[in-house]
Amino acid sequence: QVQLVESGGGLVQAGGSLRLSCAASGTIFSINGMGWYRQAPGQQREVVATITRGGSTNYADSVKGRFTISRDNAKKTVYLQMNSLKVEDTAVYYCDARIVYGSTRPQGESEYWGQGTQVTVSS
Repeated sequence: QVQLVESGGGLVQAGGSLRLSCAASGTIFSINGMGWYRQAPGQQREVVATITRGGSTNYADSVKGRFTISRDNAKKTVYLQMNSLKVEDTAVYYCDARIVYGSTRPQGESEYWGQGTQVTVSS
């Protein structure tokens, strides 16, 4: 069983910062692409940022210049540093990863999702 567990969410005032973490665990041979998504009440889930195994990143226009995605392959963890937070950033944030299951050899890639962590930005 492979799991992704997010942490770091909470309540913060506009202009403040939060750092989200997502750690993968289980029988993992390797991890390919990882990303962060968010879903606000009444809205569809949207892409926030993605990062390849090699470190190439992409960001939603709404967060460019404010958020930074990074990863530590040794720790099997992806991070999202969120600065200059706005009220409209309020949402449940989910991490996503393409994981190759296996112990000593790869057994195929599957997509996994974390349980979500709440980020609330107040004015």
